[in-house]
Amino acid sequence: MARSQVLWLIWVGFIVYVLFFAPPIAVDTFQPLLSGQLLSINPVLIALFSLVGIWLLIYSCLIFADGRMQSIPAWAFMLAAISTGVIGLIPYLALRQPNQSFEGEKDSWIAILDAQKTGIILTISTIVLVVYAIAWGDWTGFAQEFMTNRFVHGMTLANGLFCLLFPYPTLLEDDMARRGLTADSQLSRIAWIPLLGALVYLCLRPPMLVHRSLSRDALLK
Repeated sequence: MARSQVLWLIWVGFIVYVLFFAPPIAVDTFQPLLSGQLLSINPVLIALFSLVGIWLLIYSCLIFADGRMQSIPAWAFMLAAISTGVIGLIPYLALRQPNQSFEGEKDSWIAILDAQKTGIILTISTIVLVVYAIAWGDWTGFAQEFMTNRFVHGMTLANGLFCLLFPYPTLLEDDMARRGLTADSQLSRIAWIPLLGALVYLCLRPPMLVHRSLSRDALLK
């Protein structure tokens, strides 16, 4: 089955499952946030919610450079993903075309996302969140919320989909090619490790091989 068809099936399946088969939305899901009682929220839920943001930044480190060479606007899909998470992200992965080059100069935003320092900052942030959840989280309470609360249920599954789709042979493969890496490199295998692999990849990947468009006069010199 074609890559895009698989992605569309995942997209539709996730939406249908969350809407019709996941637990109902609890009435008091957002009450602690609205009342400012942040300390009453289970640290596991805070970490999971924050990891959705971490994942969006991880994908941004690949997508905005990739979007330079696509006919569809990457920023529009990432903007949608801020409010809908993986639901806004998957259509970009399905609609984009394979492209293993990057032409022109990096703008300041792409330069930041391409920097290894960004990967290091995301890795440190993730470690802090995971330690926070493990050390102070109520995992029994989380399990109960997962079984009874649609928001928590869907957010947890979304984190799983982020992990699953990152090494899927499309976006990552092209990003590696832009850096002179082959599909059988060590970084390619590391990227399959859930969450940690994506972070290690961002920390260790070499800079992109930028193809600058030369003017006619420059080519004649």
